[in-house]
Amino acid sequence: MEKQHPLAPCVSTDDLKQAIDARDNKTLIFDCRFALGDPNYGLLSYEQGHIPGAYFLDIEADLSAPVEGHGGRHPLPRIGELQERLRSCGLTRFHTVIVYDDQFSAYAARAWWLLRFMGLENVYILDGGYKAWLDSGGSVDKREPAPKPGNFLCRPRAGWISDYEGISSISQQLQNNSNSEHLLIDAREEKRFQGIEEPIDPVAGHIPGANNMPWQDLVDEQGFFKPLSYHQNRWAFVEPQQVPINYCGSGVTACMNLVSQYIADRQNAMLYPGSWSDWCSYL
Repeated sequence: MEKQHPLAPCVSTDDLKQAIDARDNKTLIFDCRFALGDPNYGLLSYEQGHIPGAYFLDIEADLSAPVEGHGGRHPLPRIGELQERLRSCGLTRFHTVIVYDDQFSAYAARAWWLLRFMGLENVYILDGGYKAWLDSGGSVDKREPAPKPGNFLCRPRAGWISDYEGISSISQQLQNNSNSEHLLIDAREEKRFQGIEEPIDPVAGHIPGANNMPWQDLVDEQGFFKPLSYHQNRWAFVEPQQVPINYCGSGVTACMNLVSQYIADRQNAMLYPGSWSDWCSYL
């Protein structure tokens, strides 16, 4: 697939149409639609119509492990189970993968980050998501592609994630104003960050020492990522030697800030997968 989109982790609807029209067997498409509070929304939407050739990946069933006492609301998936699911879609390490959703790429970003974390090199987000596909006149299919044999091997990359203990230490450093090579970036909207409201988790607030950089600011009203200059300016306050560690409520929408940091060439950024839902489970 010849990529023409100006933002590194994104492809346009035209890019995707060219890959589909060319019957590019090296491209795999994943539908990642999801809605908090409605576990059936993603699959039902997929069954009603999806981009031709797309397989469905469920944020909770496929891209997360079961919830336990700690670890947050969307723990990282068990490696063996994720690997089996991806292989059933025919995935190999040579594939180019395109992911999309209909929620301003918030859930596609989780798949984008997770697949890269597991060692896949060429992963892209469909800019504008499913709405952009429909608006561009893209065709729709209701058929689920047949399973195909794949051999992708999940190999989590070192240095990409942090846990409660690591975040706790960094938070203490930031509160003590000591020099820290890390920054904590909270992707939730301002009211949740400030603890004014908390509609999901049992405790309101944020991790002490964190900066609030809401993920919703990254896209325009149509769901397209803002220009390169926006992302570069957004992260200009981060010193070259500093490592941003991103979190949100459950390690999903924080991946949008990881996309933005990647666009701005801040590729040393990390994720706290458990995020606030894990942090507050210890309070």
